[in-house]
Amino acid sequence: MFLAIDIGNTHTAFALYEDDDLLGDWRVTSSMSRTEDEIAVQLGFYCDHLGKKITDITAVGISSVVPNLTIAAHRMAEKYITKNDLMIVGSHCDTGMPVLYDDPTAVGADRICNAVAGFKKYGGPLIIIDFGTANTFDVVSKKGEYLGGVIAPGLETSAADLHRRAARLPKIELEFPDRIIGTNTVQSMKSGIMFSSVDSINGMVHRIREELGENAKVIATGGYASIIASRAPVIEHVEPTLVLDGVRLIYNICKAKTRTR
Repeated sequence: MFLAIDIGNTHTAFALYEDDDLLGDWRVTSSMSRTEDEIAVQLGFYCDHLGKKITDITAVGISSVVPNLTIAAHRMAEKYITKNDLMIVGSHCDTGMPVLYDDPTAVGADRICNAVAGFKKYGGPLIIIDFGTANTFDVVSKKGEYLGGVIAPGLETSAADLHRRAARLPKIELEFPDRIIGTNTVQSMKSGIMFSSVDSINGMVHRIREELGENAKVIATGGYASIIASRAPVIEHVEPTLVLDGVRLIYNICKAKTRTR
């Protein structure tokens, strides 16, 4: 069994695979104070829920954009699972996908995982939108090259920033209101944040396709992907576990290349 971990700024996601089958996935808050032992306790609880044990896991792959939390997850994996079959996704990994960024080491591991998994499933050209702390747009060419992308504020970031900077604007639930024109502050904020996000998605996809000169397929992932996709027809597919699938694929690619050396 393979454990994939995706550590983001706001949430950490886990997925358990048996060969190519996804057994289950779950998401927790990314906490700087969580120790390797606490992570193992959480992991053991979810494994039990699936009828498995943490000792059944034979390999681990980690994608992370939070270095301090990477250390805790790495220590957990070494202490409770394996020291030998453990991989942290990074620029050192030979994924088979050329990264045409000015500095390939500057591309987040989650973005590379998305690109590898997206291209494996849908081919290219491809636009992958990941709804997280930031909304990222990653672009993959027809030949399977990572071309780069766009980084914009995410839904939670936009809402929190409005609340923080304007004393009279409250915290809101990130959901679509019934109407565009709000008749109170909460409705007005929901309309502004949610519908402006949809419009920015549509506009950015149009601009990327125009620059590519090709009608790239659009897929979405991340915590708010399903909500936004319900109002943004430009999004063709939603893949909730895309980063985690990418971790598993990259682990398998690297493992296969190691065996042939």
